[in-house]
Amino acid sequence: MNTGILIIAHAPLASALRACVMHVYPEVGSGVLALDVPPQEPTEMTQRNAQALLTQLGTANVLVLTDVFGATPCNVAQKMVDGVHSKLVAGVNLPMLLRTVNYRHEPLDVLVARAMAGGSQCIMQVAVTAPQNQAKKPNEAWTACARLCLTDQAGGKLSV
Repeated sequence: MNTGILIIAHAPLASALRACVMHVYPEVGSGVLALDVPPQEPTEMTQRNAQALLTQLGTANVLVLTDVFGATPCNVAQKMVDGVHSKLVAGVNLPMLLRTVNYRHEPLDVLVARAMAGGSQCIMQVAVTAPQNQAKKPNEAWTACARLCLTDQAGGKLSV
């Protein structure tokens, strides 16, 4: 069974990240849920909403992804995860999430490692000009970045 993925982040980031995932992997549907935490929402309400989504996932294992360590979404998530059947990773970004969704069938500890690698490997400075005497090709930079971000550590290609 696949690991469920719950994104808890400041509004509207969680639902925006989920929408991006649904664009690439429309079949994941109910396996990836999002909770946007609005400003001034009481922590108790956020906790109840998060717990309801965790239950809605209905999976044995859950990976919770949050945006900022130490902020309300992360603090709420810390109270929910048990460290065995549910794990928490802060600092979610789209490459991390895509890698996580692609490998959600793997054991939870492996999935956590893949999430962290996917999130950090795709952070890079990108040159804005073509090297001397080389013409730019349309989408060349995006293709190279996507190829890097959607390749696992062992060099295997991810399905997109």
